[in-house]
Amino acid sequence: MRALALSIVILFALLLLQGCSQKKTNTGYITPNRHKATMRSYTIAGKRYHPTPVHVGQKMRGVASWYGPNFHGKRTSNGEVYNMYAKTAAHKTWPMDTIVEVKNLKTGQKTTVRINDRGPFVAGRIIDCSFAAGKEIGLDKTGLAEVEIKVIGFSGKAASTSVPQQKVLTGNFGVQVGAFRRLEGAHVYRLRYASSHPKYKTMVKRSKIADGEIYRVWMMGFASEEEARDFIARNGLSGASVVRQ
Repeated sequence: MRALALSIVILFALLLLQGCSQKKTNTGYITPNRHKATMRSYTIAGKRYHPTPVHVGQKMRGVASWYGPNFHGKRTSNGEVYNMYAKTAAHKTWPMDTIVEVKNLKTGQKTTVRINDRGPFVAGRIIDCSFAAGKEIGLDKTGLAEVEIKVIGFSGKAASTSVPQQKVLTGNFGVQVGAFRRLEGAHVYRLRYASSHPKYKTMVKRSKIADGEIYRVWMMGFASEEEARDFIARNGLSGASVVRQ
């Protein structure tokens, strides 16, 4: 009997620990490294999507939908366990953990969600709300609704309205405009591009190679891979390449 009682106590303790671990997975925010990974471009059904930084106050209009029972308990794109009763949402390109206000343009109803998934991959739809969030703006009755979504914060906190240009912290895209064996040549290029394109941060990156060192000239500060590639095309930089810190 004593051995049986001890086994029951151990089993109960293991179940309790498992429950606590599951709860932590559902309620935590993603780590900086995983956040960086979720900002990489990806392809769905042959279409390429480019996650990009956003700023407080940024808006978008389109159709909202909701998803629930069929996905409840499954993994979201950022690795969390989807909970249909939590106020979260899926967006194709806005960063994970971005806090978004969703407004039903017909009824004026509003809800606040945290982006933790990618989608919806249906033409015209811009956001897929969890069941709980969708219910707050009437999606449980209509299924779809014309909405306006607005960035109001990051990592679970609404940002101050006094800093409207605050950006989410993400990996930084850049363009490598040159590579040199001599540091002097790299500095000449850096100064040239820093002068002609002051919007971007121009730097020299030293790299080890098999037979010595090479000095790469990078222009950083592009919001997305697409913006960096557009810069290369506009300026005819045939030998340039996209980089990311």
